[in-house]
Amino acid sequence: MKHLFLGFILLCCSLSQLQAQPADYSWNTQSQNSSESMPLGGGDIGLNVWVEQGDLLFYLSRTGAYDENNTLLKQGRFRVSTTPSIFDKEEDFRQTLHLNDGYMTVEGTHGKVTLWVDVFHPVVHVETQTGIPSVLQVTYENWRVADRPIRKVEGQQCSYKWALPQNIATTADSVRADDGSITFFHQNPQQTVFDVSVAQQGLQAVKDQLYNPLGNLIFGGRLSGNQLQFKECISGVYADTDYTAWVYESKRSRREHEFKITLHTNQGDLHVWQSGLAASEAQIKVKADRLATRRWWNQFWKRSFIEGGGIEGADVVRNYTLFRYMLGCNAYGKDPSKFNGGLFTFDPTYVDVKMPFTPDFRRWGGGTMTAQNQRLVYWPMLKNGDFDMMKSQFDFYNRLLPVAELRSKIYWNHDGACYTEQLENYGLPNPAEYGFKRPDSFDKGIEYNAWLEYQWDTVLEFCQMILDTKLYNGDDITEYMPMIESVVKFFDQHYRQLAAKRGRKDLDGDGNLIIYPGTACETYKMAHNPATTIAALRSVLQSSGVNNEMLNRIPAVPLRYVEGKEMIAPAKSWERVNNIETPQLYPVFPWRNYGVGRPELERAINTYNYDPDALKFRTHIGWKQDNIWAACLGLTDEAKELTLKKMGNGPHRFPAFWGPGYDWTPDLNWGGSGMIGMQEMLMQEVGDKIYLFPAWPADWDVRFKLHAAHHTTIEATLTNGRIIDLKVTPKEREKDIVNGLGLENGFTDK
Repeated sequence: MKHLFLGFILLCCSLSQLQAQPADYSWNTQSQNSSESMPLGGGDIGLNVWVEQGDLLFYLSRTGAYDENNTLLKQGRFRVSTTPSIFDKEEDFRQTLHLNDGYMTVEGTHGKVTLWVDVFHPVVHVETQTGIPSVLQVTYENWRVADRPIRKVEGQQCSYKWALPQNIATTADSVRADDGSITFFHQNPQQTVFDVSVAQQGLQAVKDQLYNPLGNLIFGGRLSGNQLQFKECISGVYADTDYTAWVYESKRSRREHEFKITLHTNQGDLHVWQSGLAASEAQIKVKADRLATRRWWNQFWKRSFIEGGGIEGADVVRNYTLFRYMLGCNAYGKDPSKFNGGLFTFDPTYVDVKMPFTPDFRRWGGGTMTAQNQRLVYWPMLKNGDFDMMKSQFDFYNRLLPVAELRSKIYWNHDGACYTEQLENYGLPNPAEYGFKRPDSFDKGIEYNAWLEYQWDTVLEFCQMILDTKLYNGDDITEYMPMIESVVKFFDQHYRQLAAKRGRKDLDGDGNLIIYPGTACETYKMAHNPATTIAALRSVLQSSGVNNEMLNRIPAVPLRYVEGKEMIAPAKSWERVNNIETPQLYPVFPWRNYGVGRPELERAINTYNYDPDALKFRTHIGWKQDNIWAACLGLTDEAKELTLKKMGNGPHRFPAFWGPGYDWTPDLNWGGSGMIGMQEMLMQEVGDKIYLFPAWPADWDVRFKLHAAHHTTIEATLTNGRIIDLKVTPKEREKDIVNGLGLENGFTDK
């Protein structure tokens, strides 16, 4: 075992006292269209900003803006220009995302535009400065001025997906133009897709006990400026979508102009919404709000960072930073960041020309949370120290606990919380995946879907994340413990009930739980004792201590031999292979039964290197985790190769707009899985030991700060293959550091 520090290195290192700051990210040419936009955001608001033919445009999105069909609607598109034009000469153009302070500037020959989003209030600020007096023109563009029918493939944007009712439409927004301001909002009716799901799934008798976030939901906002006056209403077409535009101009020429867009969301009465919007506007204090927002971003970047990467790895390190910024833009949303585009989707024709739909489109739904994908967005926040940002994902599950418990009681008459894989924001299975055409005799608690049937173990990853925030940061997780207890109780009661229906005994001959029928991810179906579920239950039960008696009933992770090599099996047995996941490596990550410094490492490496399905399914695309597993197993060359592909520049101008992969663009679970892999390459924990650089290429110079368990942070610098700076906080944890450089085929601590 190669112990660092050695006291000698600690005495000789010259710690850098300068706190890392992320570099600004800039373009010096205008964009062709919305696919060449740059993200900006804060709090729970996201903008796609670009300059096209001299006009500055941006889409505005906010978390929680779900319509009656559960499409996540944009708030509109905004267009800004000045006369004379700021951007009349291409050679003078510069668009810059100032990451450290969380704002954007767009500069041209005659001035600049500054945009920033308040982290603590739902307000977007736009400020222009010009060298000579200019007239400001601001246009609000809306493509939902009338009910817009939803076309067949377009149904992917909402909860109906491919099972669209007849004559379904995205209903019209309301827009009111006044002198100096324009107010816009979308108001859901009382009856929504929630009511359809309740009837479909046989829950009418308990409807009043269910959570309904969609009925009578109102969201929108107001654009206002003291010097603005309404000029005209026009129409046009952008990309594939017709729109109506309300044009405002400043009353006079000035060197400085500013306007703001204030957003508000509430459920219920329109007058209450209007009062809430006015109250938000009254709270705006521009100077103080700007200062608070910039302080927040400054502190955000001090929590953690990765810098450098040498020549070969520079792009992946930069893209890690840019993607973390995107995640920071929804730090405090009521709902988590959506894996399938987050707040930064753009016109879909620029992702796939066969999808000429509105800017609201994304694949796999707006209010649908697919757990296998969502988890990859939130796992990297632990080592980044972004614990506050994880709350929205935890609260999403926690507020649905009564619904999950009610499903178990209604369908099976036992206790415990049943969370399905494709879960709507109201807690029921996605109605299209649940199946409108299903046999009456089919178990109403199960999705009639070949991919999703019996998949309800992914919630255990979020239970583990909650437990880990306490381990890492000492968070008070009291409010979540009933959910964790209820989730594990479901597996115990449900599978014992199923076993008792098949025979006289509810446990196997060894006194263990019989998990059948189960599923190893969406891939190995009708599985007996799937590795994913077993490893998950073991980990959550051990970490939480909520049911030690049940822990003793969990069977061992299944093993098998392939061509004489012992490896982890996807399950004890299965009936078919339905997808392209590799659940036999989930005991490596996220469940960490195997890896650097852990026993039986060869078994896991055999699985990675020789399992025929693991090899067949291997890729860097989308939610694939091969880069993570390679890093966790100390396979430096493999981790490097996969990371270069996964975290290299995406197909669009902003390099962290990856996708569509298996989902949509920008693909947040693509970026999240890439972040996790890079973190594991740099630092891994095994018990109280912290391995540095266990799978990081020695020739990639890098500096990083990451978080570990027990309020620990690690800062280290790797230069020319040597660790020259190390700072461990608290200092007493220096004794736990292990040098992982140069490990070949992993490293097992004997």
